[in-house]
Amino acid sequence: MTVIEDILRDFGSAAGRGVVVDSPPGAGKSTLVVRAARTMAESGERLMVVAQTNEQVDDLIDRLASAAPQLDIGRLSASTYVPAQRVVKHGSVKVSGAVSDVQHSAVVIGTAAKWATVTDGTWERAIVDEAYQMRSDMLLRVAGRFSRGLFVGDPGQLDPFSVVGGERWAGLSWDPMQSAVAVLLRHNPDLPVHRLPVSWRLPPSAAELVSAAFYPFTPFRAGTSDGDRRLEFSTRAIGGDRTLDATLETARRTGWALHELPAQHTVRTDREAVAAIAGLVARLLQRGPVAYSEHAPEGRPVTADRVAVGAAHRDQVAAIRQALAETVGADVTVDTANRLQGREYDVTVVLHPLSGRRDAGAFHLEAGRLCVLASRHRHACIVVARAGIAELLDNHPSAEPVHLNVPVRFPDGWEANQAVLAHLSRS
Repeated sequence: MTVIEDILRDFGSAAGRGVVVDSPPGAGKSTLVVRAARTMAESGERLMVVAQTNEQVDDLIDRLASAAPQLDIGRLSASTYVPAQRVVKHGSVKVSGAVSDVQHSAVVIGTAAKWATVTDGTWERAIVDEAYQMRSDMLLRVAGRFSRGLFVGDPGQLDPFSVVGGERWAGLSWDPMQSAVAVLLRHNPDLPVHRLPVSWRLPPSAAELVSAAFYPFTPFRAGTSDGDRRLEFSTRAIGGDRTLDATLETARRTGWALHELPAQHTVRTDREAVAAIAGLVARLLQRGPVAYSEHAPEGRPVTADRVAVGAAHRDQVAAIRQALAETVGADVTVDTANRLQGREYDVTVVLHPLSGRRDAGAFHLEAGRLCVLASRHRHACIVVARAGIAELLDNHPSAEPVHLNVPVRFPDGWEANQAVLAHLSRS
């Protein structure tokens, strides 16, 4: 019996309050959610699905409606929500802000924030997607709507986020900043926990590093082998900035590249770093990259929609978008790690969270943030950074306060950053 069959069997049983599934990047988490939803709905059970963002909800609806067009799907939304084209195109999907309009659908999907406003209606089973992103207070507000849940998420990526400081609740059993999974397992330690052991997104060059740096106690491997994927350029490097072409060649050949700028303390929107990122993206697209893989053995052009740029802050994102606006990279996805979580591209360019900084605070050292940025690609990831990060890490050893009754997070952000930087330096 496969891992997926084990999960579906446990979820379909009547024992316990739920099932937890830990998934590394690109392990088929969305495929599992769609299959579980389809299996439950086709057996005659009404199902609720909870995701964390509107993007995640719309992606799940598109995938489920494409896989099972015969299912009636309800899209629970806020009054300000404008239905995405990938939702509107499916005639089996009904969009409404009132649960009474959609609760008789085979599957009802909405964000945790929207489900938290629902005060009537119950479902026997629920699927919570990206459950490690969901705050425990949100779980408390929606738990009354279902009897048994399937909690699927990635334990190595970003923790629940809030603009309000949560130190005052640290160590308390009702700390709202704990993830839904942490609280669930704390109060139900006997729940079955399954792990998906293979990443189908990351190539071997990336899976080895990401697994060792961010998943030291739950290692995984790549679903493909060396040689199954390669990246080629349609045009030769003639003219232009040779340093950009050298970085692109390293990324093409090894799957990783560090584009290092001179050491300097800078403001957050470092103009040289922004210009370097824009130059790399434009040069990449100008050279006509072609991705060869198990899905496209004859090759598939890497167009702008298959390239992404990631950064830690929204002002950095805005500066990069502006720099790309008048170039061939104008349609490239540029976003923060929080919003890139769960998405996949052929090539990514990342502004290192510690680049140009004088200090290494908790936000920029968080392992989950770097993990998201370093695990969105199928072929290559280019990291842009100022020199001196290794020295910055050595001068700011991890010294976060220790709270009683708070489980120690692994991996440590300081150690994970060191591991990634050491690997990039060898590329």
